[in-house]
Amino acid sequence: MSKSLVFIEQRGGKVKRASLEALSKAAALGGDVIAVAIGGTGTAADAASLGNYGATKVFAFENESLANYSANAYAKLISKIAKEESVSLVFLSATAMGKDLAPRLSVRLGGALASDCVDVKHEDGKWIATRYVYSGKAVATLELQGEINIFSLRPNVFPAVKKSDAAAEVITSVYEPESADLKTIVKEIVVSAGKLDVAEADIVVSGGRGMKAPEHFNLLEDLAKVLGGAVGASRAVVDAGWRPHSEQVGQTGKVVSPKLYIACGVSGAVQHLAGMSSSKIIVAINKDKDAPIFQVADYGIVGDVFEILPQLTEEFKKVLAH
Repeated sequence: MSKSLVFIEQRGGKVKRASLEALSKAAALGGDVIAVAIGGTGTAADAASLGNYGATKVFAFENESLANYSANAYAKLISKIAKEESVSLVFLSATAMGKDLAPRLSVRLGGALASDCVDVKHEDGKWIATRYVYSGKAVATLELQGEINIFSLRPNVFPAVKKSDAAAEVITSVYEPESADLKTIVKEIVVSAGKLDVAEADIVVSGGRGMKAPEHFNLLEDLAKVLGGAVGASRAVVDAGWRPHSEQVGQTGKVVSPKLYIACGVSGAVQHLAGMSSSKIIVAINKDKDAPIFQVADYGIVGDVFEILPQLTEEFKKVLAH
């Protein structure tokens, strides 16, 4: 039976949900599951709880110089454990950090890599990965044949399943990085207070050029607040300076897979569809009945977004108040 390693990404000392999704998927595939957490002092504090999501053993590396991401140091530590534990599978979340780490691990381990996967399975003795290609226009099925196979998983596609209160064995190391490990480090990660990351939110309310001006995005913020979701934006909106790049959804922005995606005044260019077409339910609001966004939408509303959004927000307030 296979042995898996899962990299546990943290931010501000808190495990990211996307990593719990990767851990749950690895556990669902069977075999022993090893988790690797890297960070500053206190990284091991909640490591034992990872057993709730399927980890049988957790390696926690602590050092204040590792509190922020360092590509060389992180890749070195993960590959070191992968070799020592003789794992055959490595899982990461396809976040910005995961996308940077995965190819580095592939080189260090000499393993096959499938990135941004929406499904992974073992079939007829082969490891099969599924991912979107050509801006989401097609689905590719990949057969990985490496001695070690590496998968980065798209966030919000796989459920984070808490199965039990079982505690994992935790092995803590105070790691002293070498100067070569810290050639490049992330000095600071600034997160807007009170704002969800669109890549991790269950609900995303996104706006395009149809919102006409940056001040009109308060309508999206009101709806997102009521629903407990995040605000997203199209590339055109970000290029115009209306919204920050951290909110951009699409081929050159973030790929999202929320349970509910509400596109407001978004025409549905192929680059935008590449970033949100895997959403569970898509609702489109646009005055142009022929807008491409309606081709992928589960529900469509043809009309003036400035009239519809306030009404929609009020109705959700009433429904959610009960």
